[in-house]
Amino acid sequence: MSDHITRINPATLHATPGYHHITIVEAGRTAHLAGQCPLDLAGKLVGPGDILAQTDQVAANALAALAAVNARPEQVVRAVIYVVTTEPGVLREVSKRLRTSSLAPAFGAASTLLGVAQLGYPGQLVEIDLSAALHE
Repeated sequence: MSDHITRINPATLHATPGYHHITIVEAGRTAHLAGQCPLDLAGKLVGPGDILAQTDQVAANALAALAAVNARPEQVVRAVIYVVTTEPGVLREVSKRLRTSSLAPAFGAASTLLGVAQLGYPGQLVEIDLSAALHE
């Protein structure tokens, strides 16, 4: 973990399953990634109808975007995961997949997991929005 990022779970708030209620960046630059979609390099939807294949693709795209700014998942300070579902089991399945991926350290940050009605691309089931603290 970077020495300019502090993660806090106050005793006055409920315990979390791995994320932190508060992430503080002391100083420096930040990168705010656009929502990463399950699209391949050609812009084609990966895994139509397959939420886990789409989850894997958005994780890979997020890792590529972080690498483009010389950042690692440990530098993520805010994560929002959007899943097209109303089912808590589906949300847990996507969360579990991400927390066992190469992107997993990103989800120790202040994180939100949302079930939504629709995302931007036809057939899209998952999207990840990240912000990262960059090294000086």
